[in-house]
Amino acid sequence: MISKEKYYIFYDGDCGFCNFWVQWILKNDKKDNFLFVALQSNFGQIFLKERGLETNHFNTIYLWKPNIFYLIKSDAILEIAKIIGGKYSVLSAFKIFPRFFRNFCYNTISKNRTKIMAQSCLLPTSEEKKKFIN
Repeated sequence: MISKEKYYIFYDGDCGFCNFWVQWILKNDKKDNFLFVALQSNFGQIFLKERGLETNHFNTIYLWKPNIFYLIKSDAILEIAKIIGGKYSVLSAFKIFPRFFRNFCYNTISKNRTKIMAQSCLLPTSEEKKKFIN
């Protein structure tokens, strides 16, 4: 069942860099705002297909608020920081840069993410497992 109160983060489940950031968000999501979906999962593939998005390249992060919006790349990252709040909300100041520039930076990091960080296994706690959707 889809929760309309939560934000869904769609990420590359096979990427160590992405898994690092999922773990970071889990640690900093004090208000329990986020659920996580690997793009390779059944739910992830349905999400992509329903929106006519690429279903076999997983180099983009999506942030989805059901029935309201979905954001991609740098827009998604900045919104996640804003939702987490506190000192991280200052990252929204990067919106002063044009989207094409922010996404150029995002794409550069995305292309090199396997060089930046090797694959690591995420071993969520039983409480954290509730935040993952297959």
